[in-house]
Order: sequence, then structure tokens, then C-alpha cells
Amino acid sequence: MDLGKLIQERIRDIPDYPKPGVMFKDITPLLADHVAFAGVVDSIVNHHGRGTIDKIVGIEARGFILAAPVAYHFGAGFVPVRKKGKLPARTHEETYDLEYGTETIEIHSDGLEPGERVLIVDDVLATGGTARAAAELVRRGGGDVVGLSVLLELSFLHGRDKLGNLDVHSLVTV
Repeated sequence: MDLGKLIQERIRDIPDYPKPGVMFKDITPLLADHVAFAGVVDSIVNHHGRGTIDKIVGIEARGFILAAPVAYHFGAGFVPVRKKGKLPARTHEETYDLEYGTETIEIHSDGLEPGERVLIVDDVLATGGTARAAAELVRRGGGDVVGLSVLLELSFLHGRDKLGNLDVHSLVTV
């Protein structure tokens, strides 16, 4: 099975969503396909190797869908990174620039233990702002960021360039 081809076939382009000029990458057809979804989870786990990760950080919202089963297969905990104001306890926050403004994300301040090996998981790497902010939150929480795994990397937006020496694993790059 060619997982990259299967992933590309299961990601649907939605033009002008959520605003004019944006080509939204809809992963719901991939999630509905057991073989494709399982292949994505297995590929992320196999890339990093079992026993190498203590916590998985998933980025809101579609990143949660991928990160939770990855955490289960690693035998690791799952820690959500959410938009400001969505987590109930004390948090660390990080603000970053978007093409059209700024955004702030948060992580619970007690979500990570010092020295834990953390893998960040998200659906898409676009401009790199969210991933960079999530990595900073992990570091601020005492974790060691071992990498970022994404389903799809939009290379024309050069997000990887903003991540320094972070190990980036993309299942598909367009």
C-alpha cells in the first residue's frame, strides 16, 4: 500500500473556506477510512519508535483526533494545546502571528513533568506559527520536544523554516 497516495486521495480540497482565497484541507474523508486513519497513526508511531515518547501534545482541534490514538499506541499521556480560555486550570500561554492577526494558545501548566520527551502532533504544518508556539509551550512546561509529526505539510508556506532544528516528520508534503 502506498500510504502517501492513499492520504492524498482522502484529503478533500474545499475552496474559499473558511474565508475567500483559502483552500481548506478537509481530512474527514481520511478519518472515515479505517485503513487510511490506521496507516497515519501507525506511520507516526513507527517513525519515532515505541518507548521513546512520554507525552503527546495535540494541537486544537484536528490535531487532537490524530494525537490521541498516537498517544495510546505509544503508551504515553496526551496533553492538549488549546486556544486561549478553553482550558480550565492554570496555563502557560504563547501568542504568535497569523497572516491576518495574532492567536494565543495555552497548555495546562501542570501537563508536563520536567524532562519528559514530548512529541507534538497536528494535522497540517502551514506557516509554522502554531507549531513553533506549541514547542515553546512544551519547553516552558519543562518538556523536551523530540519532534513534530504532521499529516500534511504545505511546503509552499515555508512553515518548516520557522521551526529551527526541530525534527519535523510529514506524512505528505505538497
